[in-house]
Amino acid sequence: MKICVAGAAGAFGQKHLDALEKIDGVEVTSIVGGEPDDIEAVASARNIGHATKDLAESLTRDDVEAVILATPTQAHAAQAIQCMKAGKHVLIEIPMADSLADSQELVRVQQETGLVAMVDHVRRFNPPHQWIHSKIASGELNLQQMDAQTYFFRRTNMNALGLPRTWTDHLLWHHACHTVDLFQYQTGGGAAAEVLGMQGPKHPELGIAMDMTIGLKASSGALCTLSLSFNNDGPFGTNFRYICDNGTYLVSYDDLYDGNNNQIDLSGVAVSNNGIELADREFIAAIREGREPNSSVAQGLSAMETLHRIEQMMGA
Repeated sequence: MKICVAGAAGAFGQKHLDALEKIDGVEVTSIVGGEPDDIEAVASARNIGHATKDLAESLTRDDVEAVILATPTQAHAAQAIQCMKAGKHVLIEIPMADSLADSQELVRVQQETGLVAMVDHVRRFNPPHQWIHSKIASGELNLQQMDAQTYFFRRTNMNALGLPRTWTDHLLWHHACHTVDLFQYQTGGGAAAEVLGMQGPKHPELGIAMDMTIGLKASSGALCTLSLSFNNDGPFGTNFRYICDNGTYLVSYDDLYDGNNNQIDLSGVAVSNNGIELADREFIAAIREGREPNSSVAQGLSAMETLHRIEQMMGA
């Protein structure tokens, strides 16, 4: 499988390159960067034969079968459509788009082309959430409430590597998207039956809200409460609490604990504890097997529908 990684110099582009090195039968033949990336240096360091700052150039190559987009959010939909119209399968870092209309068009093009198009909803693949999902699917657990906190200290426009961004991140369309999709995945996959959204003051320069509170209710009656902030001066990341009819479970990154902080053994859940690697494996397997992947763009559309409703409620 010959793959192009776009956004390869960024934090998540690097994570995908690391993950792909662990998957048999995969070769990264081309990488794409943007300004001010030194994409040639990335290619040289990883012994990748082709580097460019023009995605269209990579899409003309016969040695590119599929593309992983780890590019700025605002470019995702247009670039994914560009990839599919060039005959390439595509995996998109979340979100697939930053509007419902663009998401719907992306799904339409996937259906028209029949190519594999997948969103990297990495929470679906993280072993702790996989463990919970299997228990729900088997009927051992019924989810009553999910509480999630997504906190960063990001009052300037910096990325996960601590470097200046050329684009603006967004709490709703990026970070809330993780939890909205996960909650809907854990409760049956449909859009939330009820939504609530409130946002705090907007940053005077970035023009985005720095704090949000989101509430969701599934058709089953299960609830989700999500708190998000770019103003948190302290430990960052996302923590989850699953309150079920038969136990409470806490997820912190790749670790799972019961409600009394006893760690649960996740060995055997997956071939890796790296959610990005597991998502990349699913993408490649779906192409090879000619099937719809878990977290296809079609499956991810319900999360975008929910985010759109929340955005309208907030008047954002």
